[in-house]
Amino acid sequence: MSHHRRLPPPKAHWALLATLLFAVTVLLGLTALVGGGFAADGTPRTVAATQVPAAVRDGGPIIDPRGAEPVTSRLQPKTVALTFDDGPDPEWTPRVLDVLARHGIHATFFVTGGQVTRHPGLTADIVHRGHELGNHTATHTDLGAAGDVRAQIELRATDLAIAGAAGTGTSLVRPPYSSTADAVDDAGWRAASRLGGEGRLIVLSELDSQDWRRPGVDAISAAITPRTDDGAVVLLHDAGGDRSETLAALDRVIPELKAKGWRFDTVSGAAGLTGTTAGVDGLTRFGGWLLIAAVQTGEALSTALGWLLVAASVLALLRTVLVLLTTAIHVRRGRAAPSRPPVREPVTVIVPAYNEEAGIEATIRSILASDHHPTWVIVVDDGSTDGTADVVERLALRRVTLIRQQNAGKPAALNTGLAAARTELVVMVDGDTVLEPGTVGAVIQPFADPSVGAVSGNAKVANRGGLLGRWQHIEYVIGFNLDRRMYDVGECMPTVPGAVGAFRRSAVLALGGVPEDTLAEDTDLTMALERDGWRVVYEQEARAWTEAPATLGQLWKQRYRWCYGTLQAIWKHRGAVVAKGAAGRLGRRGIPYLLLFQVALPVLAPFVDVAALFGVLTGDWKTALLYWSVFLLLQLVPGVIAFRLDRESLRPLLFLPLQQFVYRQLMYLVVIQSVMTALAGARLPWHKLDRLGQSAPPRSLVDAE
Repeated sequence: MSHHRRLPPPKAHWALLATLLFAVTVLLGLTALVGGGFAADGTPRTVAATQVPAAVRDGGPIIDPRGAEPVTSRLQPKTVALTFDDGPDPEWTPRVLDVLARHGIHATFFVTGGQVTRHPGLTADIVHRGHELGNHTATHTDLGAAGDVRAQIELRATDLAIAGAAGTGTSLVRPPYSSTADAVDDAGWRAASRLGGEGRLIVLSELDSQDWRRPGVDAISAAITPRTDDGAVVLLHDAGGDRSETLAALDRVIPELKAKGWRFDTVSGAAGLTGTTAGVDGLTRFGGWLLIAAVQTGEALSTALGWLLVAASVLALLRTVLVLLTTAIHVRRGRAAPSRPPVREPVTVIVPAYNEEAGIEATIRSILASDHHPTWVIVVDDGSTDGTADVVERLALRRVTLIRQQNAGKPAALNTGLAAARTELVVMVDGDTVLEPGTVGAVIQPFADPSVGAVSGNAKVANRGGLLGRWQHIEYVIGFNLDRRMYDVGECMPTVPGAVGAFRRSAVLALGGVPEDTLAEDTDLTMALERDGWRVVYEQEARAWTEAPATLGQLWKQRYRWCYGTLQAIWKHRGAVVAKGAAGRLGRRGIPYLLLFQVALPVLAPFVDVAALFGVLTGDWKTALLYWSVFLLLQLVPGVIAFRLDRESLRPLLFLPLQQFVYRQLMYLVVIQSVMTALAGARLPWHKLDRLGQSAPPRSLVDAE
């Protein structure tokens, strides 16, 4: 590979990714905390009330628990305080406001923080029209059952939302699921006592409309009409469902009571209370704005991620169907393919080697043991700093040529080998690869078709003993036996792997040799051949055993280079999208598939995982579990088929579920890092893996054969 002037990869990648994921987590958390989990009113809780002071149970609907002894208040005679819970609602609250305006009265609206953050303008309109606001918690939670921390969050988040939306504060609180004073239980009183320390007043009710049941206009009208001349706090709702009966009842009862000398006012006005509402300072209101903006953004993000979950599942399903369909076509074609005279041309195997001392001898001996004759070997030592060249020299094998050169990179080493080769057909293998005896003969057979310019072999993981090795083994088997079959059927193969691939030497030389300006020279060369009109096909029987990275650090370096190099190659050959023939098939089939399933989805996947995790944590675990189950099934079914086609044991697939939580996340990060590096215009150096000489096929497979 030629030397490039390199810009270092931006060091803020991880900080940016962490910041984005943290921001998404915070936004979704706020959405779940402030705007989620709403439950409409129902029958109030009825439990023991042995700890409730008699002054509370026998007192008025307004409770001041701030002192040593609680104080309750009642409304003035023939005075009604209409109160509306659970809003503001964009459909029904404006209608309620219109009814109140038509009758010239004011009321108190006990709003939830979640609804305020969704409809801040409507909240401000309530205050602008002269009505009063009260706190009804953020998510309509039962304060008697909630712990101290949860209760504080529920109330203070609602305070902040009201401050941001309307620029005001309120000390009035109506606990959800509450009713009249004589129904206060021990849990409710404990919650009320805690509120007293914060200077809050608790507003219960004396007449409950039960409009949440939708009992009919007559029943609601009767429920909210006082039986005596004592004042009354009336409980109604402006959200939580159809409130048309509530509106009709108001239009009936208000004129009737007014005609009898009753007056209507807010809770504070009707009880003669002062200081229950006050303006807030600029900092508090700004904090409220931020909360509203964060929750609204979080809800939009949650919706987007929800659709993304659906889209990802649909795409995974489509990919599975596409891969399985094309695999069936590929298998059927192979069985029905017309017989051609076997290709018996001489072959040169080119082995670029840099610090491959541990495995180079095994690679060479496996090539020379090939069933195909004659097979020549050219080893290009690319300035190794270990004993790679010395090992080759000591072998002193007749059909092996050693060429030494200064370190210039793998593409340059391959070009050196191409220049030295004297055969039309060449096979390129990595210095850590071991071929089976039939591999060379199998990989050149497709050249019986003169339109074929290159053939992809079947690379397999040799060191599959550990967990990381098993995961890579799964990835290789599925990738080679399904994805490459699909590319073959679609005539849009994007990559002939460097581990094992065959080429027409003249076709490669006509392009100027192996490209040296990208890090994925195998992908770059394959795309260049297809743009030049050549077909690229896949041969399953051309098996090559390669040493996969043995550590996460080595795996990261390898996949980072692969992904970044692929992005370089896609950009370099973007003109194929509008081309005709073989180039057009690559541009309109292969490249979009790569971008969609190997770039776009991995970039978005961490955010999808965050959404799925929040689904579990916020109670929607059934949907999240269903998503993960479907996702796993859509990988397991193709995995079983791929392993069967490759005559592999299914046992490694037992590790597939765990792969989703570790290995897949690492691959996500690789793609994200690669995309960020590409966008920053940085160049990567060639990442050389440390070889341990573990490229021989597993003993169990050798014994089985």
